[in-house]
Amino acid sequence: MFKYVFFPFQWIWRSLFFINAVLTFFVFFPFFFVLLRSKKWFPAVFRLKKIWGHFILFPLGLFYSIQRKSKLNAGQAYVFCPNHTSYLDIMHIYVAIPFYFHTMGKAELRKVPLFSKFFDRMNIPVNRKSRMDSHRAFLRATSDIEKGISVTLFPEGTIHHNGPVMGRFKNGPFRLAIENQIPIVPITFLNNWKLMPDDYYRRIGHPGIARIIIHEPIETKGMTEANLEELKKKVRATINKPLEEAYPPYFSKDQSPTKSIG
Repeated sequence: MFKYVFFPFQWIWRSLFFINAVLTFFVFFPFFFVLLRSKKWFPAVFRLKKIWGHFILFPLGLFYSIQRKSKLNAGQAYVFCPNHTSYLDIMHIYVAIPFYFHTMGKAELRKVPLFSKFFDRMNIPVNRKSRMDSHRAFLRATSDIEKGISVTLFPEGTIHHNGPVMGRFKNGPFRLAIENQIPIVPITFLNNWKLMPDDYYRRIGHPGIARIIIHEPIETKGMTEANLEELKKKVRATINKPLEEAYPPYFSKDQSPTKSIG
């Protein structure tokens, strides 16, 4: 009964979330527009993104708690590897990761008015349907890493609709870490799939505290292509463990595929 009483309010809340995200983007856009003119100002854009994220989250009652398993080295480039089940994940990588990084994301974001400039200048767009474009994005990510800039990739490639169970992992993040011999950092977004689900036909979402776990870096020094599957399974198991502990009914059967599709 109570579920149906609150149903309209949940939809209003969800709508307000996206309205607020758009309105605050227009507020921050002039600052982004100016700062994106020069690469030397990109770190300032990054800090501004963190502030913008809070303006999107807090007014709608979305807060967060971050558990850091170890202290990361600001002078070290990493490949950050989070699970992806919610629109909140994008904002939370900027909130949770303490220092400057670039994100690899789908090229479709280039089609969004105004946001295209904002996305193209700092981040790494990739059309995963094109091998040539994927290779170009990989080279760009390698170039960033050589400059000491960390890179964040969602190993599932896109939002997985069956949260908290993860989708299949693609090879990109693990190949990138191995070829550059840098650590890979698993990140678990524990309950974003409940707070702001993508599959809103099953659940709409609600305010609350997002629980984020930044795990210890996994070293790749000495690894080769032959170790890729081993690394992938290790990262997956690290991200997955807190999810299994928090939501055991979802993992009562073998719903966690490890075979790559990309």
